[in-house]
Amino acid sequence: MAKLEITQIRSGIGRKGKHRRTLEALGFKRHQQSVVHNDTPAIRGMINQVSHMVSVREVEE
Repeated sequence: MAKLEITQIRSGIGRKGKHRRTLEALGFKRHQQSVVHNDTPAIRGMINQVSHMVSVREVEE
């Protein structure tokens, strides 16, 4: 299964609560942090919701 490295590039301060909760669900604790997740439809949906705040790249296993 492919892996995705997701990096938060914009702050959650002043954003909608739903977006801040999505960042928290993805595992972000702070700005500029990176997390790695499996490429699943649920993760893709979360990325799509906060696409203006994160950058995504595929990681080789």
